[in-house]
Amino acid sequence: MPPAPAGSADRAVVRPGADPEEVADVVGGAVAASLAALELSAGERRLYQAMAQTIGRLAAARTDIVDLKLADAALAEMAEAFEVFRPFRSVRKITVCGSARTRSDHPAYAHTRAVAEAMAASDWMVVTGAGPGIMAAGMEGAGRDRSIGVNIRLPFEQGANRFIAQDPKLVEMRYFFTRKLMLVKESDGYVVLPGGFGTLDESYELLTLLQTGKAVPSPVVLLDVPGGTYWSSWLDFVDHQLVPRGLIAPEDRSLFRITDDVATAVDELLGFYRNYQGCRWVGDLLVLRLRCAPSDAELDALNEAFSDIVARGRIRRSNPLPPERSSDDHLEQPRLALRFDKLAYGRLRQLVDALNRLDQQPET
Repeated sequence: MPPAPAGSADRAVVRPGADPEEVADVVGGAVAASLAALELSAGERRLYQAMAQTIGRLAAARTDIVDLKLADAALAEMAEAFEVFRPFRSVRKITVCGSARTRSDHPAYAHTRAVAEAMAASDWMVVTGAGPGIMAAGMEGAGRDRSIGVNIRLPFEQGANRFIAQDPKLVEMRYFFTRKLMLVKESDGYVVLPGGFGTLDESYELLTLLQTGKAVPSPVVLLDVPGGTYWSSWLDFVDHQLVPRGLIAPEDRSLFRITDDVATAVDELLGFYRNYQGCRWVGDLLVLRLRCAPSDAELDALNEAFSDIVARGRIRRSNPLPPERSSDDHLEQPRLALRFDKLAYGRLRQLVDALNRLDQQPET
């Protein structure tokens, strides 16, 4: 059944006994007609209609009320979070994770506060879970104006910390999965301090997203205190259990950096964008945006060093491609393009590091 034409929302009726696809088309068509007066792009209209068709399938399947409540709440939480983050989309951000139980007199608290303060001074914003402990330290260091909070409602913890409470840049969430989505989706770098199950959960999900290409390349700093053994003990497990068994590739260790030094952590975060600026897929090409393009000799060296991750062809310079021009995607920046094999994301991170070490790279 074709979608209802514009202006016919009042005639979109589901017939008794209609199959799920017919219900989906009717609901999608009704939404498309209802949105006809809004100034939306063709892509936006298709997505709204597709979302409405999904609702139609849920209805046709007589989805359980418990499942409907979950889907409704998750969508509402994401919509609220998108609204909070929207004004700051052009601002670089770090997400800070760590234990809510860390006391304000613990060295890890001071370390976190110092990193956040340094990043805020470099015009970054700091995103945390908005709770106590390490989350409060990050917001204290960044200051209220440069903090965004994504709080989780728990029965045994108080609400948001005093550095972000009652701020319009605070969003409250019921579900951990929607909270983790926003902690990862909106940030350009990550700092993880020692923590419990929740911190490890966030860390492993972040590393999994980077390892599988579900998140764009980003710097991850696993920050300890001087003399601390939290992350070194974790790395022992990685090196002696995961790598030898072939459960991760050796180059996946490039996805993170362990340090106990604030200056090293800040340099890792800022240095990641010294030359490399971002990437996107255009068809089967991975396009890397830079501040300074490599010389001919540097490009030859990159091709020799990273030929193993190029499915075919070479790493080459590129002008902005048509989809990039149509979206006005930083057209002033030089580009490299390659047919990346979509497997070795640890090696891709090493390529980014190599681009940041080019002789022509700008200062941080």
